[in-house]
Amino acid sequence: MEIIDMITKRKLKKMMSVLFISGCFFIGNTKCKGADLEYISQETANYAVQERGYDLPVDEVVKEEAIEDCKNVMNQMKVIYQKADKGTSSNIVVSETVMEEMQEVLKEKNVPVITSAPYSNMANYSKMEEFLFRAEQDLTGDIVLYRINRDGGIERLKFNYDGTDMYLLAVKAVWGMNDNPSIVYVSYTRIEEWKYTEKGWFGYTLCVPKYPEVSEAVDGSSMIRIKPLSDECREVSKRCVYLLGYQGNNLLCSDWDRSDMEGLDYNGLYGYLYRMKYGERYEFSGNSSGIPAEEFENLIMEFLPITAEQIKKWAVFDSEHQTYDWERLGCLNYSPTYFGTSLPEVVEIRDSGEGNNVLVVDAVCDTFICNDAVITSELTVKFNDDKSFKYMGNKILNNGTKEVPKYQYRIKRKN
Repeated sequence: MEIIDMITKRKLKKMMSVLFISGCFFIGNTKCKGADLEYISQETANYAVQERGYDLPVDEVVKEEAIEDCKNVMNQMKVIYQKADKGTSSNIVVSETVMEEMQEVLKEKNVPVITSAPYSNMANYSKMEEFLFRAEQDLTGDIVLYRINRDGGIERLKFNYDGTDMYLLAVKAVWGMNDNPSIVYVSYTRIEEWKYTEKGWFGYTLCVPKYPEVSEAVDGSSMIRIKPLSDECREVSKRCVYLLGYQGNNLLCSDWDRSDMEGLDYNGLYGYLYRMKYGERYEFSGNSSGIPAEEFENLIMEFLPITAEQIKKWAVFDSEHQTYDWERLGCLNYSPTYFGTSLPEVVEIRDSGEGNNVLVVDAVCDTFICNDAVITSELTVKFNDDKSFKYMGNKILNNGTKEVPKYQYRIKRKN
């Protein structure tokens, strides 16, 4: 069934509901009176709350059941959480390994479970997929999805489809005093629009406050991968594209190859390659005029088929001090875009010969536009026996560059 047909059908059903309520005020030429009018007024008020779609009232029994289930699930994972290395920071973050251990526990409940780790595969995904397939056919049903968060807490997301609209009852729990479960919030919201894509992404937009109730746009969009990625695509996604992203550098969002590398933002790219190599963010002290040339060039050449002379020519280079300019990404040199928050996801890997592999990369954007492939590119990578690799080129498919904002260089390039 086409997505546009499903959305149109839902909107038509809502229109019929409005006509039905409006029609209660007149029966033929006779106006409703007395108790009937009071009943209609209450029904109209209820409809207004329903049409708003957010902060919907929750049946107390349903609410308590959701809270108790959430606490019970937390207690099943309590031992894992207590044994986990939580560091010394007050802002607790557990490792991906710990989240995966928790996922294995919940997997036994035979319900869908994901973690907040990048490229997390959903356990028992077929349950979630079956619910969405039925909803596409206007068949009623519900499903509970658990998401394990980075702080070791969980979200219990219950999706319900009533034949016309889909709703989300969300409960979030964290670890409180003495490692006891503590409920952060319970919310009940209508989903304004939703779709299940061929690539296996469930995208939905919650009803949220809008102008003039709020002065700035509120984003109610989310994307959840249902169909699992292959283990190879997950591993290569983490290794080659996750830390690059689409913000602050243009390696994945521009066309380039060995014969045309002038347009890459080398000064912006340096910090991302540094983190990929050393596992930590680059910190510039600011006590010098820039990054020493040899240090800068060696790192760039490790990941790209380029010479030191070419880097000097195309990057922002201070020949007097033999340094490369550096600026932290901020409001003065970067204008935020929805596209910039996209997650690069490797969905296919092909051997292109000469030791090179072509990675088909989708830019998955879960903010506002809710798109599982804003652009798709073919990233050519050469993997070496020592587990190092070089980026050899990138080609954006289907005129995708027209779909994204013009790239903003971190540092103004000199003529």
